[in-house]
Amino acid sequence: MIYIEIFLAFFIPGIVGYGGGPSSIPLVQYEVVDRYNWMTVEEFSEVLALGNALPGPIATKMSGYIGYEVGGVFGAFVGVFATVAPSLILMIALLGLLYKYKDSPKVKKMTTLVRPTIAILLGVLTFRFFESSYEGAGMIQTLFLVVISLFLLEKWKVHPAFVIIGALGYGAIFLS
Repeated sequence: MIYIEIFLAFFIPGIVGYGGGPSSIPLVQYEVVDRYNWMTVEEFSEVLALGNALPGPIATKMSGYIGYEVGGVFGAFVGVFATVAPSLILMIALLGLLYKYKDSPKVKKMTTLVRPTIAILLGVLTFRFFESSYEGAGMIQTLFLVVISLFLLEKWKVHPAFVIIGALGYGAIFLS
C-alpha cells in the first residue's frame, strides 16, 4: 500500500504540475506534508534546499529522497518513476501533435496564461517557508538570511547553489 501512496504522491503533481519541477514543488509539498504526513514543513524545506544544492532536476531528486525515506530503495525507485512517468507518457503520446501545432497562437496564449498560476503557487510556497522559518528560528534569523541571500543573489551575482550551501551551513552552526 505504501508504494501505491508514494506513486500517487509524485505522479499526480507530475500530471498537473505544468512547467516542470519548480511548478510542481507546492503540489508535492501538499502530498508529502498535508495529505500523507510523511514530513513536516521544516523537513520538506530542508529536502528542497538539499535538492536545490545538488545538480540535476529537483523533482526527481526530491522524489527519490522522500521515496527512500518512506519506502526504502524500492520506494525511491517508485518515487522517481512516478515523477518522470507523466512526462514520459506525454512525450511518447503527444510528440507528433505538439510538433505540428508548436507555432499556434492558441498554444502560445495557453502558455502565457499558465505562468501567473505558477507564480502564485511558488509565492504560497515561499510564504509557508517564511512562516515556518519565523516559528523555528525567529524573526531576526529569518530576516538576516533573507537579506544576505538577496544581496548575494542580486547584487553580487553568487550562484544560487552556493547561497543554499551557505544557508545550510549557517543553520547547522547557529540554529541547531
